[in-house]
Amino acid sequence: NIALNWNSLTTRLPKAGETILGHKFFVGFGGKGANQCVQSARLGAKTSLICKVGKDSFGNDYVDNLKKNGISTGQNVIVIVPGANLLLNSEDLKRASDVICKAKVIVCQLEITPAVSLEALKMARSSGVKTLFNPAPALADLDPQFYTYSDIFCCNETEVIHRTPVSCFFNAIRKLLCLDYASGLAKWCSGSHFGLRTSILSHCLAEILTGIPVGNLEDAEKVGRMLLERGCKLVIVTLGAEGCMMISGDEPIPKHVPAGKVRAVDTT
Repeated sequence: NIALNWNSLTTRLPKAGETILGHKFFVGFGGKGANQCVQSARLGAKTSLICKVGKDSFGNDYVDNLKKNGISTGQNVIVIVPGANLLLNSEDLKRASDVICKAKVIVCQLEITPAVSLEALKMARSSGVKTLFNPAPALADLDPQFYTYSDIFCCNETEVIHRTPVSCFFNAIRKLLCLDYASGLAKWCSGSHFGLRTSILSHCLAEILTGIPVGNLEDAEKVGRMLLERGCKLVIVTLGAEGCMMISGDEPIPKHVPAGKVRAVDTT
């Protein structure tokens, strides 16, 4: 999916019914799928984005921005309605089947119709493509097939309650595989460090999916074990500033991976 973020900067939040002056306004390019695609491209991966945009200046600007970031957009499919993301359907996937089936990795999420995301994961899996699924916005009744068709089950708590940089996921993968940041994603995409089905969740989404509130490492371990029972091979529960917890059926002793400290620039 793609989205435009309209941002107004003020010295404080207005009170109920109050109007205050802002000192800056800007429009930013965003959307969960687009963010992941752009970040992957900037890390050196060759990426394509399958989505829909409106036939207006916003849609045109977004396509231009993707091209500037080195992302293949192919033949545009354009509609004249708001919420174009929700119009992505099975026919669109069939038209993009060549891109999907020849990819090394496919990334899906729930900001398009869930059934379409699941179909894309199945198409990729049938062609031996590694699959990464980000289950946000969270669904308590998530189709259990998402667990079995996702090689990496990844959640960013940004879309649930708190705010965490998109790079948290890539940082966790890098640390787990002992890779330098620049080559981490490329090596992961090549398959040279990929053996287990992985599930990555934030502690907020973990509670929505399992009913277990995660406040410490012990809670994260409980969530991990529950998700292993649902068919996941390896589970990583992200804990914000505390890093993440990793547990698998082959390694019953959970591993805590601390988060590195960074200077936050923009957590949206």
